[in-house]
Amino acid sequence: MAALRVQILGSCSSSRPRFHAGLYPAANFRTRSIYLRKLRNEIATEDLKLKQENAATEEAPGTEDQELVVAKLLAIAEAVADRGNMHAIIGAQRNNWNHLLTNSINSITLFGSLMAGVSSIPVGGATPQLLPLKIASVLLFGTAAGMMLIVNKIQPSQLAEEQRKATWMWKQLERSIHDALSLRAPTELDVDDAMDKVLALEKAYPLPLLPGMLDKFPDKVEPARWWPRLRQRQTATRRGRTNGVERNGWSTELEEEMAGLLKVLKLKDEEQYVTLGEAALNINRALATAGPIFAGLATIGSGSIGSPALGPLPVLLAVAGGSLAAVANTLEHAGQVGMVFELFRNNAGFYRWLQEEIEFNLGEEDVEKRENGELFKLKLALQLGRSLAELGDFVPYATASCEEEEDIKVCAGKLF
Repeated sequence: MAALRVQILGSCSSSRPRFHAGLYPAANFRTRSIYLRKLRNEIATEDLKLKQENAATEEAPGTEDQELVVAKLLAIAEAVADRGNMHAIIGAQRNNWNHLLTNSINSITLFGSLMAGVSSIPVGGATPQLLPLKIASVLLFGTAAGMMLIVNKIQPSQLAEEQRKATWMWKQLERSIHDALSLRAPTELDVDDAMDKVLALEKAYPLPLLPGMLDKFPDKVEPARWWPRLRQRQTATRRGRTNGVERNGWSTELEEEMAGLLKVLKLKDEEQYVTLGEAALNINRALATAGPIFAGLATIGSGSIGSPALGPLPVLLAVAGGSLAAVANTLEHAGQVGMVFELFRNNAGFYRWLQEEIEFNLGEEDVEKRENGELFKLKLALQLGRSLAELGDFVPYATASCEEEEDIKVCAGKLF
Protein backbone atom coordinates (compact mmCIF):
# COMPACT_ATOMS: atom_id res chain seq x y z
CA MET A 1 0.00 0.00 0.00
CA ALA A 2 1.04 3.60 -0.34
CA ALA A 3 1.39 6.13 2.50
CA LEU A 4 1.02 9.89 2.43
CA ARG A 5 4.06 11.63 3.89
CA VAL A 6 4.27 15.33 4.72
CA GLN A 7 7.62 17.04 5.13
CA ILE A 8 8.13 20.38 6.81
CA LEU A 9 10.96 22.16 5.13
CA GLY A 10 12.72 25.08 6.56
CA SER A 11 14.92 27.73 5.06
CA CYS A 12 17.48 29.98 6.50
CA SER A 13 16.11 33.05 4.64
CA SER A 14 12.52 32.72 5.83
CA SER A 15 10.93 31.78 9.06
CA ARG A 16 7.69 30.63 7.37
CA PRO A 17 7.61 26.84 7.08
CA ARG A 18 6.89 25.19 3.70
CA PHE A 19 4.92 22.06 3.38
CA HIS A 20 5.68 19.35 0.68
CA ALA A 21 3.35 16.41 0.18
CA GLY A 22 4.26 13.23 -1.80
CA LEU A 23 2.85 9.75 -2.48
CA TYR A 24 5.44 7.09 -1.65
CA PRO A 25 5.06 3.33 -1.62
CA ALA A 26 5.05 1.61 1.66
CA ALA A 27 8.06 -0.42 2.51
CA ASN A 28 6.29 -3.81 2.03
CA PHE A 29 4.20 -2.81 -1.05
CA ARG A 30 6.34 -4.59 -3.63
CA THR A 31 6.43 -7.82 -1.62
CA ARG A 32 2.66 -7.87 -1.23
CA SER A 33 2.08 -7.19 -4.97
CA ILE A 34 4.29 -10.09 -5.99
CA TYR A 35 2.47 -12.39 -3.57
CA LEU A 36 -0.99 -11.38 -4.82
CA ARG A 37 0.09 -11.81 -8.46
CA LYS A 38 1.40 -15.30 -7.76
CA LEU A 39 -1.75 -16.21 -5.86
CA ARG A 40 -3.94 -14.99 -8.73
CA ASN A 41 -1.90 -16.98 -11.28
CA GLU A 42 -2.12 -20.11 -9.16
CA ILE A 43 -5.89 -19.75 -8.84
CA ALA A 44 -6.26 -19.24 -12.59
CA THR A 45 -4.05 -22.23 -13.28
CA GLU A 46 -6.03 -24.48 -10.95
CA ASP A 47 -9.30 -23.27 -12.46
CA LEU A 48 -8.04 -24.05 -15.98
CA LYS A 49 -6.94 -27.51 -14.90
CA LEU A 50 -10.36 -28.21 -13.39
CA LYS A 51 -12.11 -27.05 -16.55
CA GLN A 52 -9.87 -29.23 -18.71
CA GLU A 53 -10.44 -32.25 -16.50
CA ASN A 54 -14.21 -31.72 -16.60
CA ALA A 55 -14.17 -31.30 -20.38
CA ALA A 56 -12.08 -34.42 -20.79
CA THR A 57 -14.42 -36.32 -18.48
CA GLU A 58 -17.47 -35.20 -20.48
CA GLU A 59 -16.01 -35.65 -23.99
CA ALA A 60 -13.96 -38.82 -23.56
CA PRO A 61 -16.86 -41.30 -23.87
CA GLY A 62 -18.17 -39.54 -26.98
CA THR A 63 -14.73 -39.43 -28.55
CA GLU A 64 -14.15 -43.10 -27.87
CA ASP A 65 -17.57 -43.99 -29.31
CA GLN A 66 -16.85 -41.90 -32.41
CA GLU A 67 -13.49 -43.59 -32.94
CA LEU A 68 -15.16 -46.99 -32.55
CA VAL A 69 -17.81 -46.13 -35.15
CA VAL A 70 -15.15 -44.95 -37.59
CA ALA A 71 -13.12 -48.12 -36.99
CA LYS A 72 -16.20 -50.27 -37.68
CA LEU A 73 -16.97 -48.46 -40.92
CA LEU A 74 -13.36 -48.74 -42.06
CA ALA A 75 -13.43 -52.48 -41.34
CA ILE A 76 -16.64 -52.83 -43.35
CA ALA A 77 -15.19 -50.77 -46.21
CA GLU A 78 -12.09 -52.98 -46.31
CA ALA A 79 -14.23 -56.13 -46.41
CA VAL A 80 -16.41 -54.59 -49.13
CA ALA A 81 -13.33 -53.77 -51.23
CA ASP A 82 -12.15 -57.38 -50.89
CA ARG A 83 -15.58 -58.64 -51.94
CA GLY A 84 -15.50 -56.43 -55.03
CA ASN A 85 -12.10 -57.77 -56.07
CA MET A 86 -13.21 -61.35 -55.49
CA HIS A 87 -16.34 -60.94 -57.61
CA ALA A 88 -14.32 -59.28 -60.38
CA ILE A 89 -11.87 -62.20 -60.48
CA ILE A 90 -14.62 -64.84 -60.35
CA GLY A 91 -16.59 -62.97 -63.02
CA ALA A 92 -13.65 -63.02 -65.42
CA GLN A 93 -13.13 -66.72 -64.69
CA ARG A 94 -16.77 -67.61 -65.38
CA ASN A 95 -16.77 -65.57 -68.56
CA ASN A 96 -13.81 -67.71 -69.72
CA TRP A 97 -15.81 -70.79 -68.77
CA ASN A 98 -18.57 -69.73 -71.10
CA HIS A 99 -16.26 -69.29 -74.10
CA LEU A 100 -14.18 -72.42 -73.47
CA LEU A 101 -17.10 -74.73 -72.72
CA THR A 102 -19.11 -73.48 -75.70
CA ASN A 103 -16.24 -74.09 -78.11
CA SER A 104 -15.39 -77.44 -76.56
CA ILE A 105 -18.95 -78.78 -76.72
CA ASN A 106 -19.38 -77.63 -80.31
CA SER A 107 -16.08 -79.22 -81.33
CA ILE A 108 -16.94 -82.51 -79.63
CA THR A 109 -20.41 -82.62 -81.19
CA LEU A 110 -19.24 -81.83 -84.71
CA PHE A 111 -16.41 -84.36 -84.53
CA GLY A 112 -18.91 -86.96 -83.37
CA SER A 113 -21.13 -86.18 -86.35
CA LEU A 114 -18.15 -86.48 -88.69
CA MET A 115 -17.12 -89.85 -87.27
CA ALA A 116 -20.69 -91.13 -87.40
CA GLY A 117 -20.90 -90.18 -91.07
CA VAL A 118 -17.53 -91.72 -91.93
CA SER A 119 -18.31 -94.94 -90.08
CA SER A 120 -21.42 -95.47 -92.20
CA ILE A 121 -19.58 -95.34 -95.53
CA PRO A 122 -19.73 -98.82 -97.12
CA VAL A 123 -16.28 -100.08 -98.14
CA GLY A 124 -16.95 -103.71 -98.91
CA GLY A 125 -15.50 -105.99 -96.27
CA ALA A 126 -13.91 -103.21 -94.28
CA THR A 127 -16.91 -102.70 -92.00
CA PRO A 128 -15.13 -104.17 -88.91
CA GLN A 129 -12.33 -101.68 -89.40
CA LEU A 130 -14.86 -98.79 -89.14
CA LEU A 131 -16.21 -100.01 -85.79
CA PRO A 132 -13.76 -97.82 -83.78
CA LEU A 133 -15.15 -94.72 -85.51
CA LYS A 134 -18.66 -95.76 -84.54
CA ILE A 135 -17.65 -96.28 -80.91
CA ALA A 136 -15.76 -92.99 -80.85
CA SER A 137 -18.80 -91.10 -82.16
CA VAL A 138 -20.98 -92.68 -79.46
CA LEU A 139 -18.53 -91.60 -76.76
CA LEU A 140 -18.25 -88.09 -78.17
CA PHE A 141 -22.03 -87.62 -78.37
CA GLY A 142 -22.49 -89.00 -74.86
CA THR A 143 -19.81 -86.68 -73.51
CA ALA A 144 -21.35 -83.69 -75.29
CA ALA A 145 -24.82 -84.51 -73.91
CA GLY A 146 -23.46 -84.75 -70.35
CA MET A 147 -21.51 -81.51 -70.65
CA MET A 148 -24.57 -79.74 -72.06
CA LEU A 149 -26.67 -80.82 -69.10
CA ILE A 150 -24.12 -79.43 -66.65
CA VAL A 151 -23.41 -76.20 -68.52
CA ASN A 152 -27.09 -75.52 -69.14
CA LYS A 153 -27.72 -75.93 -65.43
CA ILE A 154 -25.11 -73.40 -64.27
CA GLN A 155 -25.38 -70.97 -67.24
CA PRO A 156 -21.81 -69.52 -67.27
CA SER A 157 -22.84 -66.39 -69.21
CA GLN A 158 -25.46 -65.60 -66.58
CA LEU A 159 -22.97 -66.29 -63.80
CA ALA A 160 -20.53 -63.84 -65.38
CA GLU A 161 -23.24 -61.14 -65.59
CA GLU A 162 -24.12 -61.70 -61.93
CA GLN A 163 -20.50 -61.15 -60.93
CA ARG A 164 -20.17 -58.04 -63.11
CA LYS A 165 -23.23 -56.53 -61.48
CA ALA A 166 -22.01 -57.56 -58.03
CA THR A 167 -18.59 -55.97 -58.64
CA TRP A 168 -20.27 -52.72 -59.60
CA MET A 169 -22.52 -52.74 -56.52
CA TRP A 170 -19.67 -53.60 -54.11
CA LYS A 171 -17.59 -50.73 -55.46
CA GLN A 172 -20.57 -48.40 -55.15
CA LEU A 173 -21.08 -49.46 -51.53
CA GLU A 174 -17.41 -48.86 -50.76
CA ARG A 175 -17.65 -45.33 -52.19
CA SER A 176 -20.77 -44.59 -50.15
CA ILE A 177 -19.01 -45.66 -46.93
CA HIS A 178 -16.01 -43.44 -47.63
CA ASP A 179 -18.36 -40.57 -48.51
CA ALA A 180 -20.10 -40.98 -45.17
CA LEU A 181 -16.74 -40.84 -43.39
CA SER A 182 -15.56 -37.74 -45.26
CA LEU A 183 -18.74 -35.63 -45.27
CA ARG A 184 -19.97 -35.96 -41.69
CA ALA A 185 -19.47 -37.66 -38.36
CA PRO A 186 -20.78 -41.23 -38.76
CA THR A 187 -23.06 -42.89 -36.23
CA GLU A 188 -24.08 -46.42 -35.30
CA LEU A 189 -26.97 -46.07 -37.75
CA ASP A 190 -24.41 -45.80 -40.56
CA VAL A 191 -22.75 -48.99 -39.34
CA ASP A 192 -26.08 -50.86 -39.21
CA ASP A 193 -27.04 -49.54 -42.66
CA ALA A 194 -23.71 -50.62 -44.15
CA MET A 195 -24.02 -54.10 -42.63
CA ASP A 196 -27.58 -54.46 -43.97
CA LYS A 197 -26.38 -53.53 -47.44
CA VAL A 198 -23.51 -56.03 -47.24
CA LEU A 199 -25.86 -58.86 -46.27
CA ALA A 200 -28.36 -57.90 -48.98
CA LEU A 201 -25.64 -57.91 -51.64
CA GLU A 202 -24.30 -61.27 -50.51
CA LYS A 203 -27.80 -62.72 -50.78
CA ALA A 204 -28.52 -61.15 -54.17
CA TYR A 205 -25.24 -62.21 -55.82
CA PRO A 206 -23.75 -65.21 -54.00
CA LEU A 207 -20.12 -65.94 -54.68
CA PRO A 208 -20.15 -69.78 -54.30
CA LEU A 209 -21.19 -71.89 -57.25
CA LEU A 210 -22.49 -74.81 -55.22
CA PRO A 211 -24.37 -74.62 -52.94
CA GLY A 212 -26.18 -71.29 -52.93
CA MET A 213 -26.26 -70.59 -56.66
CA LEU A 214 -29.24 -68.60 -57.89
CA ASP A 215 -31.92 -70.55 -59.72
CA LYS A 216 -31.27 -70.05 -63.42
CA PHE A 217 -34.77 -71.18 -64.46
CA PRO A 218 -37.19 -69.78 -61.86
CA ASP A 219 -40.90 -70.49 -62.07
CA LYS A 220 -41.65 -66.76 -61.83
CA VAL A 221 -39.47 -63.88 -62.94
CA GLU A 222 -38.84 -61.44 -60.09
CA PRO A 223 -36.75 -58.25 -60.27
CA ALA A 224 -33.30 -58.58 -58.75
CA ARG A 225 -33.01 -57.15 -55.23
CA TRP A 226 -29.61 -56.05 -53.92
CA TRP A 227 -30.67 -53.50 -51.27
CA PRO A 228 -32.09 -54.04 -47.77
CA ARG A 229 -35.77 -53.55 -47.20
CA LEU A 230 -36.66 -50.05 -46.08
CA ARG A 231 -38.72 -49.39 -42.99
CA GLN A 232 -42.45 -49.53 -43.56
CA ARG A 233 -44.39 -46.32 -43.11
CA GLN A 234 -47.82 -46.16 -41.50
CA THR A 235 -49.17 -43.76 -44.13
CA ALA A 236 -48.92 -44.45 -47.81
CA THR A 237 -50.01 -41.06 -49.20
CA ARG A 238 -48.54 -37.65 -48.60
CA ARG A 239 -50.32 -35.53 -51.18
CA GLY A 240 -51.21 -32.05 -49.91
CA ARG A 241 -49.47 -32.49 -46.59
CA THR A 242 -47.14 -29.60 -47.25
CA ASN A 243 -50.16 -27.32 -47.97
CA GLY A 244 -48.40 -25.79 -50.96
CA VAL A 245 -45.56 -24.43 -48.83
CA GLU A 246 -42.07 -25.67 -49.64
CA ARG A 247 -40.40 -27.31 -46.67
CA ASN A 248 -37.09 -29.15 -46.89
CA GLY A 249 -37.28 -28.81 -50.67
CA TRP A 250 -40.71 -30.51 -50.82
CA SER A 251 -43.93 -29.00 -52.12
CA THR A 252 -47.31 -30.26 -53.27
CA GLU A 253 -46.19 -30.00 -56.90
CA LEU A 254 -43.10 -32.11 -56.25
CA GLU A 255 -45.15 -34.74 -54.44
CA GLU A 256 -47.50 -34.96 -57.43
CA GLU A 257 -44.51 -35.36 -59.74
CA MET A 258 -43.16 -38.17 -57.57
CA ALA A 259 -46.57 -39.87 -57.37
CA GLY A 260 -46.93 -39.82 -61.16
CA LEU A 261 -43.37 -41.02 -61.66
CA LEU A 262 -43.94 -43.81 -59.17
CA LYS A 263 -46.96 -45.06 -61.11
CA VAL A 264 -45.09 -44.97 -64.43
CA LEU A 265 -42.13 -46.87 -62.98
CA LYS A 266 -44.42 -49.54 -61.57
CA LEU A 267 -46.80 -50.03 -64.48
CA LYS A 268 -44.50 -49.37 -67.42
CA ASP A 269 -40.75 -49.64 -66.82
CA GLU A 270 -40.61 -52.51 -64.36
CA GLU A 271 -43.36 -54.45 -66.08
CA GLN A 272 -41.65 -54.01 -69.44
CA TYR A 273 -38.41 -55.59 -68.27
CA VAL A 274 -40.18 -58.34 -66.37
CA THR A 275 -41.99 -59.24 -69.62
CA LEU A 276 -38.72 -59.20 -71.57
CA GLY A 277 -37.12 -61.32 -68.86
CA GLU A 278 -39.89 -63.90 -69.16
CA ALA A 279 -39.39 -64.06 -72.91
CA ALA A 280 -35.62 -64.51 -72.55
CA LEU A 281 -36.17 -67.15 -69.88
CA ASN A 282 -38.54 -69.14 -72.11
CA ILE A 283 -36.08 -69.02 -75.02
CA ASN A 284 -33.23 -70.08 -72.77
CA ARG A 285 -35.25 -72.91 -71.27
CA ALA A 286 -36.18 -74.20 -74.74
CA LEU A 287 -32.57 -74.12 -75.96
CA ALA A 288 -31.28 -75.69 -72.73
CA THR A 289 -33.75 -78.56 -73.19
CA ALA A 290 -33.24 -79.00 -76.93
CA GLY A 291 -29.43 -79.23 -76.87
CA PRO A 292 -29.09 -82.37 -74.68
CA ILE A 293 -32.08 -83.98 -76.42
CA PHE A 294 -30.48 -83.58 -79.83
CA ALA A 295 -27.15 -84.87 -78.47
CA GLY A 296 -28.92 -87.85 -76.90
CA LEU A 297 -30.67 -88.69 -80.19
CA ALA A 298 -27.31 -88.44 -81.95
CA THR A 299 -25.84 -90.89 -79.43
CA ILE A 300 -28.64 -93.37 -80.06
CA GLY A 301 -28.33 -92.96 -83.80
CA SER A 302 -24.57 -93.46 -83.87
CA GLY A 303 -24.93 -96.57 -81.71
CA SER A 304 -27.46 -98.02 -84.17
CA ILE A 305 -25.35 -97.47 -87.28
CA GLY A 306 -24.91 -100.71 -89.21
CA SER A 307 -28.28 -102.20 -88.22
CA PRO A 308 -29.82 -103.70 -91.42
CA ALA A 309 -33.38 -103.23 -90.13
CA LEU A 310 -33.04 -99.45 -89.71
CA GLY A 311 -31.18 -98.72 -92.90
CA PRO A 312 -29.84 -95.18 -93.26
CA LEU A 313 -32.03 -93.75 -90.43
CA PRO A 314 -29.38 -94.12 -87.69
CA VAL A 315 -26.81 -92.23 -89.74
CA LEU A 316 -29.29 -89.45 -90.44
CA LEU A 317 -30.22 -89.28 -86.77
CA ALA A 318 -26.59 -89.15 -85.68
CA VAL A 319 -25.39 -86.54 -88.13
CA ALA A 320 -28.49 -84.32 -87.98
CA GLY A 321 -28.83 -84.68 -84.20
CA GLY A 322 -25.21 -83.75 -83.63
CA SER A 323 -25.45 -80.74 -85.92
CA LEU A 324 -28.67 -79.51 -84.29
CA ALA A 325 -27.13 -79.95 -80.83
CA ALA A 326 -24.20 -77.75 -81.85
CA VAL A 327 -26.62 -75.14 -83.22
CA ALA A 328 -28.70 -75.09 -80.03
CA ASN A 329 -25.59 -74.86 -77.88
CA THR A 330 -24.21 -72.00 -79.98
CA LEU A 331 -27.44 -70.04 -79.86
CA GLU A 332 -27.76 -70.47 -76.10
CA HIS A 333 -24.22 -69.84 -74.88
CA ALA A 334 -22.50 -67.95 -77.68
CA GLY A 335 -25.64 -65.82 -77.87
CA GLN A 336 -25.46 -65.49 -74.05
CA VAL A 337 -29.21 -65.80 -73.59
CA GLY A 338 -28.70 -66.37 -69.87
CA MET A 339 -26.77 -63.11 -69.61
CA VAL A 340 -29.61 -61.29 -71.41
CA PHE A 341 -32.13 -62.71 -68.95
CA GLU A 342 -30.02 -61.58 -66.00
CA LEU A 343 -29.64 -58.13 -67.56
CA PHE A 344 -33.41 -57.75 -67.89
CA ARG A 345 -33.87 -58.94 -64.31
CA ASN A 346 -31.34 -56.39 -63.02
CA ASN A 347 -32.99 -53.59 -64.99
CA ALA A 348 -36.36 -54.46 -63.47
CA GLY A 349 -34.69 -54.48 -60.06
CA PHE A 350 -33.27 -51.03 -60.70
CA TYR A 351 -36.75 -49.61 -61.32
CA ARG A 352 -38.11 -51.46 -58.29
CA TRP A 353 -35.39 -49.81 -56.18
CA LEU A 354 -36.39 -46.36 -57.47
CA GLN A 355 -40.01 -47.11 -56.59
CA GLU A 356 -39.14 -48.01 -53.03
CA GLU A 357 -37.00 -44.89 -52.63
CA ILE A 358 -39.94 -42.72 -53.75
CA GLU A 359 -42.41 -44.58 -51.55
CA PHE A 360 -40.04 -44.29 -48.60
CA ASN A 361 -39.86 -40.50 -48.92
CA LEU A 362 -43.53 -39.95 -49.69
CA GLY A 363 -44.50 -42.19 -46.80
CA GLU A 364 -42.52 -40.22 -44.23
CA GLU A 365 -44.88 -38.33 -41.89
CA ASP A 366 -42.40 -35.60 -41.02
CA VAL A 367 -41.30 -33.70 -44.12
CA GLU A 368 -38.15 -32.56 -42.33
CA LYS A 369 -37.05 -36.18 -41.94
CA ARG A 370 -37.21 -36.85 -45.68
CA GLU A 371 -34.29 -36.45 -48.00
CA ASN A 372 -34.11 -32.92 -49.32
CA GLY A 373 -36.70 -32.67 -52.10
CA GLU A 374 -34.56 -30.76 -54.60
CA LEU A 375 -31.63 -33.13 -54.10
CA PHE A 376 -33.89 -36.17 -54.37
CA LYS A 377 -35.41 -34.88 -57.61
CA LEU A 378 -31.94 -34.24 -59.04
CA LYS A 379 -30.84 -37.79 -58.22
CA LEU A 380 -33.91 -39.30 -59.87
CA ALA A 381 -33.43 -37.19 -62.99
CA LEU A 382 -29.82 -38.35 -63.31
CA GLN A 383 -30.70 -42.01 -62.73
CA LEU A 384 -33.49 -41.89 -65.32
CA GLY A 385 -31.52 -39.91 -67.90
CA ARG A 386 -33.99 -37.03 -67.87
CA SER A 387 -33.86 -33.31 -67.17
CA LEU A 388 -35.49 -31.76 -64.12
CA ALA A 389 -38.17 -30.13 -66.26
CA GLU A 390 -39.11 -33.46 -67.86
CA LEU A 391 -40.12 -34.92 -64.50
CA GLY A 392 -43.04 -32.51 -64.50
CA ASP A 393 -44.49 -34.44 -67.45
CA PHE A 394 -45.46 -37.26 -65.08
CA VAL A 395 -47.91 -35.17 -63.02
CA PRO A 396 -50.97 -36.22 -65.14
CA TYR A 397 -50.26 -39.88 -64.34
CA ALA A 398 -50.76 -39.24 -60.61
CA THR A 399 -54.55 -39.13 -61.05
CA ALA A 400 -56.71 -42.03 -59.95
CA SER A 401 -58.06 -42.47 -63.49
CA CYS A 402 -54.65 -43.70 -64.70
CA GLU A 403 -54.51 -47.24 -63.39
CA GLU A 404 -53.67 -49.40 -66.42
CA GLU A 405 -50.47 -49.79 -68.42
CA GLU A 406 -52.38 -48.87 -71.58
CA ASP A 407 -53.04 -45.42 -70.13
CA ILE A 408 -49.32 -44.68 -69.96
CA LYS A 409 -47.66 -43.85 -73.28
CA VAL A 410 -44.08 -43.20 -72.17
CA CYS A 411 -41.43 -44.90 -70.06
CA ALA A 412 -39.74 -43.11 -67.18
CA GLY A 413 -36.23 -44.32 -67.93
CA LYS A 414 -34.22 -43.21 -70.94
CA LEU A 415 -30.87 -44.84 -70.16
CA PHE A 416 -31.99 -48.38 -70.95
